[in-house]
Amino acid sequence: MRREYDFSKGIKNPYVRQKKTAVTIRLDPTAVSYFKQLSEQMNLPYQTLINLYLTDCAQRQVKPNISWQ
Repeated sequence: MRREYDFSKGIKNPYVRQKKTAVTIRLDPTAVSYFKQLSEQMNLPYQTLINLYLTDCAQRQVKPNISWQ
């Protein structure tokens, strides 16, 4: 075996999923309730469903429509 190996020309494995980042977020109870009900219908954990929804919004670059009343 060599003492050192040169990985400078190596490429990342395209089949490995990226790691997820743990965050703490405060959500409105209505939003959590909605995603929990939807997750039961879709047979997915609600946190996974929220992540999929946010990922979809990020990929489509959806901007929130916010109006203060």
